[in-house]
Amino acid sequence: MIDPCTAGDPDQPGCLWTNLSRAQIAHGLQALGFRVSVVVVAQLLTRHRLGRRKALKTLPLGKHRCQDRQFQIIARYRDEFLTSPDPIVSIDTKHKEFLGLLFRVGRLYTRLARKALDHDFPSAAWGVIYPHGLYDLKRNCGHLNLGLSHDTSRFACDRIAYWWQEQGRFAYPEARRVLLLCDGGGRNASHRYVFKYHLERLADRLGLELRIAHYPPHCSKYNAIEHRLFPHVTRACQGLLLTSLQVAVKAMERTSTRKGLTTTVHVLDGDDPLKEGYPEEYRETMKIRFDEELPAWNYRAVPSKWDS
Repeated sequence: MIDPCTAGDPDQPGCLWTNLSRAQIAHGLQALGFRVSVVVVAQLLTRHRLGRRKALKTLPLGKHRCQDRQFQIIARYRDEFLTSPDPIVSIDTKHKEFLGLLFRVGRLYTRLARKALDHDFPSAAWGVIYPHGLYDLKRNCGHLNLGLSHDTSRFACDRIAYWWQEQGRFAYPEARRVLLLCDGGGRNASHRYVFKYHLERLADRLGLELRIAHYPPHCSKYNAIEHRLFPHVTRACQGLLLTSLQVAVKAMERTSTRKGLTTTVHVLDGDDPLKEGYPEEYRETMKIRFDEELPAWNYRAVPSKWDS
């Protein structure tokens, strides 16, 4: 019945699927003299190791020639910081969330179904929030800063400062450095001078050396926060209509796993203009210390008082 409509993966023995639905299989079996329900068909499919599968987003858009070397450098930094009193922090911005009666994928246990708008137009939202995450690799702790204005480089540095003042300095009292693992693009892109400008001020503000390591282009999925925090935040909010900022905060604070992940949430007020800049003379006076190997992706911001 299903043999002509069965496919498999040549790289994964035993991985099979069929493009026939359970109803189609039941109807076909009926024509052959077997009257079975879709429940029985599901049992038969399981017995023959055939299941419903979705496509996997695993194919990269491209590969940089220095990609493998950068992964080796990041691994070396992680090993160095794991044996030190200094934290390792993975940072990134999650996709923006709209407040209002906009539909969200997922199901909840309720007596009555919640009613959402029949169109998910952003113009129908009551507001928008920008969740920026920090994931502490050593403590398996996540922190989300919810911005109400725009996702900018200054906002990225402000949220790091808040995390350090509220959590980091107590968890790492002997720290003198912080390893920041970032994507290669976005507001904390490796080529943005405005990000480096605010990093220098952040280093002075915290009195810490900031060691920056960017993941190569098209490799953001390897950043720890992408698979250790953000998927669980999405799961905590699935099916829930974010009708207010308070609802969003409470939902995201519930983010946890059986392996001990805990999450804190804070709302960052303030207006962050999109067209942010840096002084005209900054490129000539920049004090960022670049590594000798792959300097575009690896560099440090050192407090000014350390130079004196």
